[in-house]
Amino acid sequence: MDGSKNPSQKECLRAHSIFTSAADGDFAVPALEQPQLVPAQPALSESALAQSEQDQLGAADSLHQRRSSIAPAPWTWLRQVHGGRVVVVEQPGEFAGAEADAAVTAASDAVLCVQTADCAGVLFAGFSEQEKPTRSEESCVVAVGAAHAGWRGVAAGVLQSTVEAMIALGAQSVVWELGPCISPAAYEFGEIELAALVDRYGESLRGRTDSGAPALDLRAAVRAALSETPAVYRGAQRIPCTATDPGFFSWRARQDSGRQTSAIWMTANSTLETTDVQW
Repeated sequence: MDGSKNPSQKECLRAHSIFTSAADGDFAVPALEQPQLVPAQPALSESALAQSEQDQLGAADSLHQRRSSIAPAPWTWLRQVHGGRVVVVEQPGEFAGAEADAAVTAASDAVLCVQTADCAGVLFAGFSEQEKPTRSEESCVVAVGAAHAGWRGVAAGVLQSTVEAMIALGAQSVVWELGPCISPAAYEFGEIELAALVDRYGESLRGRTDSGAPALDLRAAVRAALSETPAVYRGAQRIPCTATDPGFFSWRARQDSGRQTSAIWMTANSTLETTDVQW
């Protein structure tokens, strides 16, 4: 039969991911898409109200264009609350705007994303084999995940829960990478909260700012949390600091309203021979 496949060939999914910078634009979700977060406003004149609505529509349209330029598929974004909830996305765009801090999926063309401006965006890919292969032909990506990891989320176990959810979707092995986030040099932290985190995850979390104040090493916190899981790090060795690098949005350093995004999704490929898994 014409077009028949070699029995050794398998359908496979390819993982794609991106960590944006300020140069890629603002990925903060406008108030128009999350009206529950809009504070009460004094009465506006008809013209002022019309202008406000126009501004919000413009922001939403700009965000849609930025997302589409990366992946022209439905995006699942989350109303992040620094907690431990993970949602399982079964179809593209499902759970958009849900109150959660992580999402996982086994569906192709479902873009998962988190927004950050100092917290860590953590992306995951799950494979069909026990060990992540060195050659993409040897394994399929079967699930992906995205997590928003601030210190409260790390304390709540959001990262461990994300890996557990991916394994439940069929991943035999999981790899992860870490996006730009604040470094201890710029992350002064309260002694009480720091002591609680150190007690939970170890002394590697304890740092100092450039001025010598107690600091949290958020990257070490992420690594410590994920060391409790089977997930293996496969990301960059150097992680930019959002607070000290002006190429990124930072709430703590500059009170920026803009946000980076960390996004991941899967697309179908016809055979393993042509798959180029970047993880």
